[in-house]
Amino acid sequence: MQSLKHHFLMAMPHQDDPNFAGSLIYLCDHDHNGCMGVIANRPLEITLDALFEQLELGGDNSPYRNSPVYYGGPMHKDRGFILHTGDSQAWDSSLQVEDNISLTTSMDILQALANGEGPEQFLVCLGCAGWEVGQLEEELKENAWLTVEGQASVLFDTPPAERLAAAAGILGVDLNLMTRDAGHA
Repeated sequence: MQSLKHHFLMAMPHQDDPNFAGSLIYLCDHDHNGCMGVIANRPLEITLDALFEQLELGGDNSPYRNSPVYYGGPMHKDRGFILHTGDSQAWDSSLQVEDNISLTTSMDILQALANGEGPEQFLVCLGCAGWEVGQLEEELKENAWLTVEGQASVLFDTPPAERLAAAAGILGVDLNLMTRDAGHA
């Protein structure tokens, strides 16, 4: 199967796993070792202000203090995964996903945000989603997910509650009209 890096995974309406029901996942890596991404449409009840305080980063004057923190997935829930625009080379531990989208896991980006600096657009996620080799492909065969190439505008310019529908709209579909059954020719 071709790599789904820089693709959205859209949970089908019958997805009953509470970790993923109603989720839009942006896949950041997909290779011979498996794949990983972050859920991009599930803001938590906390803001960056609380995260800055917990990590003792300051940030009292940061313009990003009220930005939401997202539930990124059920794996590594104690780690931050910052999906952002820009180049990965500016940060200590970063992966360039697409031309202008990177995923960073190092504290230097959080400190920059606390200082009112850093990337122009970002999502701070706690946790990530991951699949072992072949696992996602099996879930796709079972019609658990719909995929489409990712778009930065859906991630960064669309309100969280509208991101799943916006991603489905790229394909011209309404997920609420989708069925559990997959057709095979």
